[in-house]
Amino acid sequence: MRIFFVGLGNLGSQVFDLFVLRAKKGDQFLVGGRNLEYLRERTRWTAAAAFQLGVSVQVDALYLDVWNSDQTAQAISTFQPDVIFSAVTVQRSSIISQLPPPSFERLAKARSGPWMPLTLVLVYKLMQAVKQTGLAISVLNGGSPDNAHAVLGKVGLAPTSGIGNLALTIPPLKQAIAAQFHRLPEQVQVLVFAHSSVMQHLRKGTTGGAPIHLSALVDGVDITNQLDLPTLYGALPATLEHEYTQLLTAASAATVFDAVTGATPEVVHAPGPRGLPGAYPFRVEHGGIDIVLPPGLSLQEAIQINQEGQRLDGIERIDNDGTVYFAEQNMAILKDVIGYECKRMRLAEVEYWAKELQAKYQAFASKQG
Repeated sequence: MRIFFVGLGNLGSQVFDLFVLRAKKGDQFLVGGRNLEYLRERTRWTAAAAFQLGVSVQVDALYLDVWNSDQTAQAISTFQPDVIFSAVTVQRSSIISQLPPPSFERLAKARSGPWMPLTLVLVYKLMQAVKQTGLAISVLNGGSPDNAHAVLGKVGLAPTSGIGNLALTIPPLKQAIAAQFHRLPEQVQVLVFAHSSVMQHLRKGTTGGAPIHLSALVDGVDITNQLDLPTLYGALPATLEHEYTQLLTAASAATVFDAVTGATPEVVHAPGPRGLPGAYPFRVEHGGIDIVLPPGLSLQEAIQINQEGQRLDGIERIDNDGTVYFAEQNMAILKDVIGYECKRMRLAEVEYWAKELQAKYQAFASKQG
């Protein structure tokens, strides 16, 4: 396998470590980014750790500026990867947690939708570069896939799948159900459909108003109606959204990688497969992503569940040309706190709005104590 990593920040570096440590003889890795000295040092240590475990792989680094789609396309064409993993973003979504609590709490109420330009613009440019090469490449995206993929899917530029988000709840859900029925987690299957907007609420035993569909089987028998869902959600770890849980996110990326490369026929959960909004269980069959639906739930109903979650996340709707309409109540928070307002964003304008939003936020953050 030839695997190209774009972006090696907090998330990207942990995914990279896990992928290299799980690599097979002959696998080749290329890491691109703007700080070449850092990339060379960081990847050298990962390669050494892998070799310590008996895994010898080729790891190289190159200077790459994803803002430059032509340069990115040239790098992709030269390396010809089987898989690209992207973790690039203009500004980490968790950065607002570094603000004083009153400011953080106000901005957190806006949810992630209004911040979309920051997480969309670079993966948009990356996918333009991939299309420019004409190569058939699986692309896994770690940056806000619930929302970004729903936009890119409208214009034929969606990555293959996202990673993380709702997928982080699947292991603890299986463990909690297994404990209730005195079984092993391996004997439990769950199928969950929900937008990432439910994540911050599930630990409190609620979905925060967003719809969710959960089906569960133990030893192949449907036991969904025997579950106390608020209690089940309450069993989830309280730290799902903290940065130090990125190892679990990296593990979810590994399961999606195995699925899209044909290494496993297992059902996996991930956000944004096939350019759909929100998250779904799927398996890869005959080279394509097949959404796994429980009896009584249609694909359109699953999409509607995620579109409603998307609205609660601050995105009113997405037109067929990729134009995004932001929910007024969510955007009003950013306008009130940092002086930024975008009611409608055409996809061609995403670079402008990303730079505008970043400038407004940085000006606000610089004044905080």
